[in-house]
Amino acid sequence: MKFTKMEGCGNDYIYVNGFEEKIPPERKSELARRLSDRHFGIGGDGLIFIHPAREADFEMEMYNADGSRGEMCGNGIRCVGKFVYDKGLTDREHITVVSAGKVKHLDLTVERPEGAGQSRGCVTKVRVNMGSPVLEPSNIPVKAAGDRVIDEPISVDGREYRMTCVSMGNPHAVIFGKDVAKLELERIGPLFEKHERFPNRINTEFVEVLDRNTVFMRVWERGAGETLACGTGCCAAVTACVLNDLTDPSVTVKLLGGELFIEWDRESNLIYMTGPATTVFEGTIF
Repeated sequence: MKFTKMEGCGNDYIYVNGFEEKIPPERKSELARRLSDRHFGIGGDGLIFIHPAREADFEMEMYNADGSRGEMCGNGIRCVGKFVYDKGLTDREHITVVSAGKVKHLDLTVERPEGAGQSRGCVTKVRVNMGSPVLEPSNIPVKAAGDRVIDEPISVDGREYRMTCVSMGNPHAVIFGKDVAKLELERIGPLFEKHERFPNRINTEFVEVLDRNTVFMRVWERGAGETLACGTGCCAAVTACVLNDLTDPSVTVKLLGGELFIEWDRESNLIYMTGPATTVFEGTIF
């Protein structure tokens, strides 16, 4: 099976061209676990198949490193945009991609070397319309009494935190604090992920506000652990920042693996994510 290893801000996935490679559905979860292993496999935060689609130009079928099915990945979908353009599956610089039934619109930034003539160039950056943030607890989902979860207490490991919950097609709990770089995420991340208030587990963003337009974030992703970046998590974090009046709607999110620029257009209630997409290497695995 041919594959391409790609990353967006260090959030790395193994990509498989579903137009050519036909993998039985019952094998995909096990394959994701095996290939994502950083010692005995290719190594990555998960496995993504790229397929033809009826409701969009392409479909993204995503699996986390533990084999569980993921609904959406912001860094992953940017890399899908680069993959399909660089591989010649499309010649358009605006495309649509569907994942778990949700269609996203991507604008591709293509760089062409000077003097390259008619060269197609390659994608270096992608802007994604990530849609509207979901705040209703039952649709995130999170167990809560009110119609939103904003700056609400949650007890984890005997300590009270304040969380704001958002879905960007997958569930997020955003926690604000100081000295985020020093947090023991390996210890507290799993406790948030599997907390009883989150029926489908949760992605948890730990955010330190630096100024009205800049934050630093670390993330514990369900099914993957701490990752170097999370695109949907950045969108959720900025949503939470604005709802708590901590930042303006346009924010640079600093991550362990790089930076993403997030804009929440309050008039249209749409969130836009802009960031890099990089091919690491390609190969064949048997």
